[in-house]
Amino acid sequence: MLDDPCPPVQQVRKLDGQPFTAAAAETAPGYGARLATTAFGIPSLPRWCVWVEPAAGELADRWERRWLNAIDAALDQWMPLLPITRVSDRNRAHIRVERRRPPRRKLAGGWRASNGRAVLQLLEVRRADIWRLEPGVTVLVSPELRAQSLQATALHELGHAFGLWGHSVDPADALAPVQGASPVLAPSAGDRSTLNWLRDQPSRFGEPFNPADAAEQ
Repeated sequence: MLDDPCPPVQQVRKLDGQPFTAAAAETAPGYGARLATTAFGIPSLPRWCVWVEPAAGELADRWERRWLNAIDAALDQWMPLLPITRVSDRNRAHIRVERRRPPRRKLAGGWRASNGRAVLQLLEVRRADIWRLEPGVTVLVSPELRAQSLQATALHELGHAFGLWGHSVDPADALAPVQGASPVLAPSAGDRSTLNWLRDQPSRFGEPFNPADAAEQ
């Protein structure tokens, strides 16, 4: 095991193609059967290194502080459920949380705006002279929200980043696309059971590999 849980990236290669290939399972606890997987298994790691965009200046202004507090609160809810290390250097992170509104997406019915988005890339990464397959995730959370909506949005998008690439139909779950009258500010029992199942699934992510062998595949 590496002494440094979050060594900096020395070299990175992006894998071509769409990251998701199929549903993760036909049956699973919680909403596990609604999750997507990749050709290498569910994009999950034994430990996640997370970078959060800091304030633009030495001191955060009122709006930056509100955004940062909401991201911190959302991360605090996930931390008891899986190993997470906060890093101050984005080059050490698997997940990068940025303070900006996601660009609109063009769908069949027109353009759609959203308050948050998580974007997955499949990467071959060399850290501490060891090549590993990693999920690289950019999480966008708009600062233009009320405090509770900020936290609920961050909680939801971080859930995707940690491997929950799908949605629940239960509005009480953090990964529900449409929540109830009150924002969901903590993972539910359904979120926890789904995450526990997910982390027990086989995956090649985080495993060392020889890049010469990968080039021959």
